[in-house]
Order: sequence, then structure tokens, then C-alpha cells
Amino acid sequence: MSIKAFMKTHYRHFNAAVCVDASEAWVRLLNSDGKMFLTLAGAMSTAELGISLAELIRKDKVHAISCTGANLEEDIFNLVAHTHYKRIPEYRSLSKKDEQALYDNGMNRVTDTCIPEDEAIRRLERHLLELWKKADRENKRYFPHEYLYQLLRSGELKKYYEIDPKHSWMLAACEKNLPIYTPGWEDSTTANIYVSHVMAGDLSRFDLVKSGPEYMASLANWYTEISAAHPIGFFQVGGGIAGDFPICVVPMIRQDLQRDCRLWSYFCQISDSTTSFGSYSGATPSEKITWGKLSQDTPSYIIESDATIVAPLIFQYILES
Repeated sequence: MSIKAFMKTHYRHFNAAVCVDASEAWVRLLNSDGKMFLTLAGAMSTAELGISLAELIRKDKVHAISCTGANLEEDIFNLVAHTHYKRIPEYRSLSKKDEQALYDNGMNRVTDTCIPEDEAIRRLERHLLELWKKADRENKRYFPHEYLYQLLRSGELKKYYEIDPKHSWMLAACEKNLPIYTPGWEDSTTANIYVSHVMAGDLSRFDLVKSGPEYMASLANWYTEISAAHPIGFFQVGGGIAGDFPICVVPMIRQDLQRDCRLWSYFCQISDSTTSFGSYSGATPSEKITWGKLSQDTPSYIIESDATIVAPLIFQYILES
């Protein structure tokens, strides 16, 4: 039985039913010549969401991505250092002494998975520093994802690949030259490294990497161009800035820039945040109507569950449709 058939047979009520409803609406959007905008919060790359997401990108089911700086870099960390990762199933029972031992061994823990400092982070640093220095010499500036695209296209990392390249969503995005938006990039490991090199004098300035407001302007231009011919859906994995930043592009264009454009034509969020007061991640989709992001007719879904479980199922459902 296919994943799609399994879900349609067994997922009939509550959060399970919403998974099917949201998947079917995604398919209808694509069949109506629509485009899908995907957001990634949390540590989805370390959770290896790339195994399912990369194929979604290659099959033109996702057309742009907003993600945290962590998700941007951690997909490549996994690509070049996978065999050096350490999984800790008993992570809930670790003592402070156990955590210190992991640190002393150069293992950075993300829930049950440890990212190796030398093989992943420092390996990437060496190559990125050369690209940052080159931009500095040439007086050029690029977005965070553009530096990573340059690195992937250079072929310099191929000798380090430790997973099937088909499982890297960043490689798939690079091949498609997919638009990526990374708000709050400074809250990431590679950004911390970048700042340290500017402070140490290895780089002459901070703005060799383009900033969040510039990302918003780039997103506004993309959204205006694409939405003129296609409805655009919004599929949000988790909460936080990866989702809050891009969904605001519509009211920014319509209310601040005072230009006409479509509202988002589909909305779905997978989140374990319970509905709450004052929380973006816990807000219901209907609240977004009052902010000029969605309309009362926009197909909207909230799936209250763990994205590491739900997202791959929905992605496979879309691939099988």
C-alpha cells in the first residue's frame, strides 16, 4: 500500500484527517498552476527532512523556501559529516556530566543527535571563509544561501560527501536555483563564525553578507512577480521567524508599499504549539485574516503534531499524487 493510500484509509479523524485534507489542498493548488512556498523552523535538517524534501524540490512541488540559518547549514553539515554524527536514544536521561563529556569530545547535541564540531562545522568554515574573503577582495555582497550555493557548485565539498546526494535538500535547491530566504541568519553557527572573522580582522566588514531587510525586498519582488500569474501557497513546518518573516510579505506589499497583489492562496502549519494568547506559532489561521495575510476563503489547516513525523508523510503524499 502506498503512503497516500495508507493515509486515505487510516487517517480519517482529528489531526490525522487534517493531514489528508491539507495534502489534497496542496495537490489542488499545484493542479491549478499554483506554487508552494515552504518554511522550515527548528532543526529539520538535522532531523534529515532532506530525504523527503529534496525529492519534492526536484519534482517541482516546492518553489521557494524560508528557513533558519541553522537549517541552511545543518543540511550541509549532514552531507559532509554524516558518519561522524552520534545518535543518543537515551538523551532524556543524560546528566550534566554526560553533557560535558559530549562537549569535551566535540559533539554538539540537538535532541538525540550530536553534530561533530571538527568534521562538520570546522570543515565548512574553511571553505566558507575563502568565499567570504573573495567577496571582500572583489567588494561584492551575497545572501547567506548564495554563499552556500557557490560552495556547492564549486565541487569543493564532493570529496567529503557521506550521504546519498539525493538526500540533501540544499543540493536539490542549488540544482534548481531555488529562491531561499533566511531571516535572522545571525542566529546560526556559520553566522557566529562569520562575525568572529570580522572581529579578528580576517574580513574587513560585516555587510559582506546581505541582511534581513534585503531578504524582505528580494522576497517582495519574487512574490509580486510570481503571484501575478500563479496563486501561491504557504506550508509552514514549525513556527518562529522562518514562518513569521515571509508570511508578512503580503501585508508589506499591500499596506506599506501600497501595491496590489494576491493574498496567500493556501495555508498549512505543522506545529506542536498549542493555541495560545500572543503567540505567533500558537495563533489560529483566522487571526492572519486580520493582518491581511489570508482571506476568509483561503484553505487553511493546522496540524498539531510533531513535524518530524508528519512532514515526511505529507511530502510523500504529494509525490504520489
